[in-house]
Amino acid sequence: MTKQRFDNHSTEFGLWLRSQHDIDSKLGFATTNIDYLWKNTKTGNWMLIEEKRYMAKPSWSQKELFKVIHKSCLSSKKYHGIHLIQFEKTSPEDGKVYLNGKLITNSELINFLQFKEAP
Repeated sequence: MTKQRFDNHSTEFGLWLRSQHDIDSKLGFATTNIDYLWKNTKTGNWMLIEEKRYMAKPSWSQKELFKVIHKSCLSSKKYHGIHLIQFEKTSPEDGKVYLNGKLITNSELINFLQFKEAP
């Protein structure tokens, strides 16, 4: 059965999608949103970022969909991958930050977002 949201972080369309039995996940339908498509418009470098608060992890379904997206983007020479940023609490301001499972500093996060350092 399609997982219902337990928070208030959805749109009316997102809530509607989850309530439609004809496109239920038990029928094979899956969706995820992309939190950030991050790009430097001067260099053309870009990447996708999934953000999770309170050390949440992507669901199995999200991981599977990200694999499809990642494979589709590999032909772009400026593509720098899909990355997971996890916050101990809600942001770099109130706790630790993890990039792809590795604890990083706020400075390392900025360097990463500037495409200076590969994770």
